[in-house]
Amino acid sequence: MKHMRALALGVVMAPVASMEARATIERSIFPVPRPAQGVIADTPRADPPAAVLALAPAQSIRPPARPSGLLAGPSDPAVADWLRGFRRRAMAEGIRRTTLDRGFAGLQTNPEILQRESRQPEFSRPIWAYLDSAVSASRLRNGRTMLRNHRAVLDEIEARYGVEREVIVAVWGLESAFGALRGDVRIIPALTTLAMGSRRAGFYEAQLIGALQILQAGDVTPEQMTGSWAGAMGHTQFIPTSYLEYAVDFRGDGHRDIWSDDPTDSLASTAAYLARHGWQTGQPWGVEVRIPANFNPRLANTSRSVRDWAGLGIRAQPGGELPRTGEATLMFPAGSSGPAILTFRNFRVIKRYNNADAYAIAVGHLADRLRGGDEFAADWPRDDRPLGRSEREELQRLLQRSGLYAGVIDGRVGSGTLAAVRDWQAANGLPPDGYVSLALLERMRR
Repeated sequence: MKHMRALALGVVMAPVASMEARATIERSIFPVPRPAQGVIADTPRADPPAAVLALAPAQSIRPPARPSGLLAGPSDPAVADWLRGFRRRAMAEGIRRTTLDRGFAGLQTNPEILQRESRQPEFSRPIWAYLDSAVSASRLRNGRTMLRNHRAVLDEIEARYGVEREVIVAVWGLESAFGALRGDVRIIPALTTLAMGSRRAGFYEAQLIGALQILQAGDVTPEQMTGSWAGAMGHTQFIPTSYLEYAVDFRGDGHRDIWSDDPTDSLASTAAYLARHGWQTGQPWGVEVRIPANFNPRLANTSRSVRDWAGLGIRAQPGGELPRTGEATLMFPAGSSGPAILTFRNFRVIKRYNNADAYAIAVGHLADRLRGGDEFAADWPRDDRPLGRSEREELQRLLQRSGLYAGVIDGRVGSGTLAAVRDWQAANGLPPDGYVSLALLERMRR
């Protein structure tokens, strides 16, 4: 969960635990490496220890060769100095000295984790490529098998929390391929490395303290506490702070066990998490809709009642059905030439698990398909692709030259850039849907 895993497209996906995300930059529709859910403002920190920086990725495109598994332990003076300061902070948070000794026994920080965090792909995956993987034939087949194999416990979980089983299983499938890819990285060393050397050191230190609290509670041993390199754990990839706030001991055996092969506590914890964030039983996450020919694309990403949308000529695609009441937000995930979706409250609840539109669409669509629903009726614009960072910066410069954009040239497509894109599209005879793509950039270049 980055909450739980941030997924690395995968969505690595992590829900936000007790602290709310305070990021002001508009989120991409694409999943980001977890933990993404709980974006917590970092407190001012001293620079990372020199020992960690020395092991961090070199900036050259051809870094000097070094052993791939080079590690630094507490005997390194810089690491030891950081640990002394951290131990004082952790003890002030209630972590006992014996817990710290257990958790850090044999500690080795690993620069490969910092390298993984720093790697950013040049291009985002198009949403249709992401959905091809997220809702593949094999994932559907395996998901139906899991629904059958775990029918009894899913009956109980659904009855207690009111979250439909297909949704729970869809999250399970995307987070860990139904338990097959839970991660085998030791969590405390991984989080220590990130707390020492990451640009988001404050966030990872909070997760490290959370991991020590879990250890202190006796739910798991340091050796058993494994997961992703970013700190997400278990079948449905909870980060430590989310585990502490939302994980449940469904069988009442005294432990909230998300690490074992038995997925019961993980599945129940996911349902509890969604229920706590306002899941509405029996309500759709979203419905694919047909848009009338004279529809104004500027209404995308606005919310109004289902009755009002219907009054504007929006109808469910054949085979679908709109709720009679409720508020809905219209989305064009791939621009007005692709599928249009009315999303509801449960869509926003899924995004509390991983704050990316593509992830929430994938979970909802996979759940729909598991209960027998159809594929999207409208075609995706598969001959197009999202822009890389340098291309997004170029787009912002072109918008700036046209007098439509006065923001920073940073390659981040936020509300200001989207508004400028819509204005440019409207002025040039295109549907003003704000969709940023290679086709749009090439048109602007002309």
